Amino acid sequence: MIELFLADTDHLISVLLLATAFDLLIGEPPTALHPVVWIGNLIAFFKRSAPATHRKLYGVLFALVVILFAASIAVAVLFIANLPFLPGFVVLLIEAYFLKSTFAIRRLIEAGMEVNAELVKGDLPSARQKLSMYVSRDTSQLSEGQVSSSVIETCSENFVDGILSPLFYYAILGPYGLIGAYIFKAVSTLDSMVGYMDEKHRDLGYFSAKTDDVLNWVPARICVVYITIGSVLAGMISKGKKLDHGGAIKCATSDCRSCSSPNSGYPMASVAGVLGVRLEKPNTYVIGKDFSMPVADDIKQASVVIAAASMLAVFSFAVLIYIISAIINYI
Repeated sequence: MIELFLADTDHLISVLLLATAFDLLIGEPPTALHPVVWIGNLIAFFKRSAPATHRKLYGVLFALVVILFAASIAVAVLFIANLPFLPGFVVLLIEAYFLKSTFAIRRLIEAGMEVNAELVKGDLPSARQKLSMYVSRDTSQLSEGQVSSSVIETCSENFVDGILSPLFYYAILGPYGLIGAYIFKAVSTLDSMVGYMDEKHRDLGYFSAKTDDVLNWVPARICVVYITIGSVLAGMISKGKKLDHGGAIKCATSDCRSCSSPNSGYPMASVAGVLGVRLEKPNTYVIGKDFSMPVADDIKQASVVIAAASMLAVFSFAVLIYIISAIINYI
């Protein structure tokens, strides 16, 4: 009999650490083999098929189908991983591959550094073009400071969406953690594709955007701690300007509500406070209004802080898995 979902603590931690190694050493899977791409393709299909009326109801129904699809991927992986004839190392590789697909530390850092490299070369038009691949705003007229700000904003926000949140749900849900990570990733992908407030998406993405807000609520707030400690670690290895380790808490406290999103302000304000820079989306929000606009070197500093915070998250969640398991076993 297959004892589905009954993973032990050492196995869960090993999957997490191996998934992180995959991410750092190999990066993103090929598009055709990337589960998040499959989820995105399904969302795109439903988006193209959206009716002209009853769009809010349609948005709820298709979001639930996408979430169920994502959860079914994780369930299928766990079912296969529990087949008795599979060697242990094969099980680890399978689960780690699928967990890795829910987060992207290396790609997030690379994205920031791609834009940074163009700014360092003095090629602002190329930096704008690179930036346009990662943000929804019009980048064609942005200044160097605005380009730097936009990169830091998106990297900070995606630290929560693309790293902290999926790992958080993997850690707290124990043997069901892979399912939790995939449900979160489905909601996050839905939000990124339809969760906008313009006329085209307002009703269609309402449910997705609100669900994303709920699932990111806790990770967005604990990210302040990770960025604070990450800045201390970054200060030990980086030769850039001095970081304000207490700035994350101060700026997050004062500016976390500058954005319309209930969650985005926390990671952006935390990084702005640590770096001592002003982050600004024209005509939308200003974070760290008493600071100067960032320069190219601030992108590099932000990347080091986020990388350190990401590694801290991985190891702290490994410890959390152990603690939760110990409590359950004690009870």
